[in-house]
Amino acid sequence: MPNAAPSMVVKFYGTRGSIPVCSKDFLEFGGNTSCVAIDLPDKNVLNIIDAGSGIRTLGQELMAEGAKFPEEMTIGFTHFHWDHIQGFPFFPPAYMSDLKINLLMMGRNSDFDRLKKILFDQMGGAFFPIAMGDMGANFNFISMKHKVTQNSTGMSVVARVHSHPGGALSYRIERNGKVLVISTDIEHGETIDQRIVELARDADLLIHEAQYTTEELVGKEGWGHSSYRQAIQVAQMANVKQLIMTHHDPSHNDYFLARKEIECQKVFPNSLLAREGMVIEL
Repeated sequence: MPNAAPSMVVKFYGTRGSIPVCSKDFLEFGGNTSCVAIDLPDKNVLNIIDAGSGIRTLGQELMAEGAKFPEEMTIGFTHFHWDHIQGFPFFPPAYMSDLKINLLMMGRNSDFDRLKKILFDQMGGAFFPIAMGDMGANFNFISMKHKVTQNSTGMSVVARVHSHPGGALSYRIERNGKVLVISTDIEHGETIDQRIVELARDADLLIHEAQYTTEELVGKEGWGHSSYRQAIQVAQMANVKQLIMTHHDPSHNDYFLARKEIECQKVFPNSLLAREGMVIEL
């Protein structure tokens, strides 16, 4: 009897924070900014979290000859800082006239007009030669509050606002008894944010940012980011099964990150630092 399809397949297309980097010293962990794809293989549905520069590679894979194109595609955003939206103008499927792409904004202050304005404003005029209205795809702007359930896929999503300049969202995604939590661009401060611990409670996979070391975090109050130690603390306190740390600082090369991964695994054995192209099945 064949094995059942996984509930969710998670693939990393962008693992870098702040700005893309390109150098021979950044090949293993990747240089593209934030983008995570969540495939529901039994439903041919693709959900994308953030549209940093990594979304370009995702788009190229979708457009490749013989690739299985998803029947439904949704792009959700943790927030709208440039490293989380800058790849959208270079996402090839957005230029397909027969394609509908859902663009989702959740959480407090969720607003249809705000979402539309943010994405339209980064294109056209002085910023890009093509206006968003001329891209071609049919964009369906969706704004929701803190929770949504997709009856057609059996997936539920809970969003929770966390501390970051301008605000940002963590997501808890559940399907078929499997739980994925994504929490990036989060500043815990002096103590771990217990709301995020509860959001991540007993998750199968926690994707948590870790841009800085504990030492680097000193003096960066208000910058909106976390350390490796804080990511591990959340995982331990929430009893998660696996931790993947992402949003790597642009100054941290492959050698640095590889050493840091070993250090983290001594404290939380089932942990990894995200690499572009990494695939996790739940």
